[in-house]
Amino acid sequence: MPLAANDLVSNTLFFAAMQENARQMTALFAENPRLNSIFASQQRWLMAQLGLSLHYRPDPQDPAKGLYMGRFVAAAVEYGIASRNTASAFVKEMLAYRFVRRIDNPPDHRMRPLEPMDIAVQSVVKWLYAHLTILDMLDGGERAVALVENPGLFASLQPVIAQGILENHAVRSPGETFNLFTWANSGGLVMDCFIALIKDLDPDAPRILLGPVSSADICQRYLISKTHLKRLMDKAAEMGSLGHDTAAGKNMLWLSQSFVREYWTYQAEKFAIIDAAFHSRAAPEIKSGGSAVRQLSAVP
Repeated sequence: MPLAANDLVSNTLFFAAMQENARQMTALFAENPRLNSIFASQQRWLMAQLGLSLHYRPDPQDPAKGLYMGRFVAAAVEYGIASRNTASAFVKEMLAYRFVRRIDNPPDHRMRPLEPMDIAVQSVVKWLYAHLTILDMLDGGERAVALVENPGLFASLQPVIAQGILENHAVRSPGETFNLFTWANSGGLVMDCFIALIKDLDPDAPRILLGPVSSADICQRYLISKTHLKRLMDKAAEMGSLGHDTAAGKNMLWLSQSFVREYWTYQAEKFAIIDAAFHSRAAPEIKSGGSAVRQLSAVP
């Protein structure tokens, strides 16, 4: 059985795995900051997922069912991701960066289909592999191995995952503070960094202490300006979601329990979507660690 979001949302085993995922996401960004900075906001990441899903879900009976500028823009507006102008500008930017290209000699010369370049696809493959690895950590499954041994599985999984994410309100908007960060360029990476720094989680404490955090280091690592980061931090502080404890002369950053819960809820819902997609698309004989799933669900 797939892991359920309700079982993950308050499970301390999942929290530790979620922290590992946060570290993996920041490491992936470090591998290619130029490429990954293109998708370093919720809006742009959702548009990337949408574009790939249109590419991987064509209809042989209908040449218009694929990745086309008009279809992408219409879908982005329909899902409430972006305006027509923003969606159109995103595609043009992807073309300019050569992350997407126009297909030569299309079946219907009246249409200009698009396809993602390998460098863009592989960045999302790595993203999926990292998430499958975390799911395997939870129940002893072999999802990540399945993806490596069957590369075509990605094309089957991605549209299902994208649809699940695009249609899930808890993933799209888990909370006010999460939304503040994730819709800002590199804001999601900053959250990942904060969550990865948590050493001791007390689910009953109103504040969770991280320790000293260098703003200059964050700006340098995640390509975010000092002004931009300060605006995010100041706004989150006004919301009571984070702050600094200056006891003992140290500038110790803390996060509110509600902020951590928003992040936790988002991750639980996202991982549940990915696992459900895997179980619906992967071959039945692939191990998924069913007995361990029951054990995980029983952890208070």
